[in-house]
Amino acid sequence: MEKYAEQLQAMAVLYAPRVLLAIITLIVGFWAVNYFVKLLTKVMQRRHVDATVIPFLQSIIEVVLKVVLVISVAGMFGVETTSFVALIGGAGLAIGLALQGSLGHFASGIMLLVFRPYRVGDLVTVAGFTGEVTEIQVFNTVLKTLDNKRIIIPNGAVTSGPITNISGQGTIRVDMQFSVAGSEDIDKVIRVAREVCNASPLILSDPAADILVNSQEIGITKFDVRPWCKSEHYWDVYYYVQENIKRQFVAQDVQAPTPAMNIMMAK
Repeated sequence: MEKYAEQLQAMAVLYAPRVLLAIITLIVGFWAVNYFVKLLTKVMQRRHVDATVIPFLQSIIEVVLKVVLVISVAGMFGVETTSFVALIGGAGLAIGLALQGSLGHFASGIMLLVFRPYRVGDLVTVAGFTGEVTEIQVFNTVLKTLDNKRIIIPNGAVTSGPITNISGQGTIRVDMQFSVAGSEDIDKVIRVAREVCNASPLILSDPAADILVNSQEIGITKFDVRPWCKSEHYWDVYYYVQENIKRQFVAQDVQAPTPAMNIMMAK
């Protein structure tokens, strides 16, 4: 027992300083990595690097530096770094096989950065969700919805379906339809609708709003009203037109349609 105790004491004397140094190195190293990544992020922002790329590069650089730090600390205990790298490679292969989906999300993230179907700040519809792109991460895309929810979507789900970039062109058409009584004067209805569109500073004059007769049925005439606006003003324009056309129809005595029904009487 005394022999084992002496061996343990000798090992403690030998390795305790290394363990303590390794712990200090890890603590300081992780702090330094985080500080460096934050500093690098600020530099990229000052140099006006694309906001879409910054979070992606930030994630990759942080992971790589922390892996290098762990390998360096392992070398302090006499572990051969080449063997350690081979071990990490083998473990990475095993983990990769187990996490094929995650690797697919990573590859999809690379594709999103290369082909740029959208950027940070764009209003998009992806994977059934509509919102503003706030981050494009290594594995996920983060959206802020119109009702201020934070939606995290795996990049694989984004690239596997259609991507609608609502704000990609800078302007957007707001499509609405209104119905009036079939007896109403078409020119009067078009004039009222155009006055409403012209009164809003958010609605573009070029291209001008389209106001067209869509269809006519028994007792009903349907009009399409299609103003243009900047993408970020879509919902403001939509609700403005909906509200104010109703107000003007009432003010100018434009009659709403009356439901009609044909009754066939058998003799």
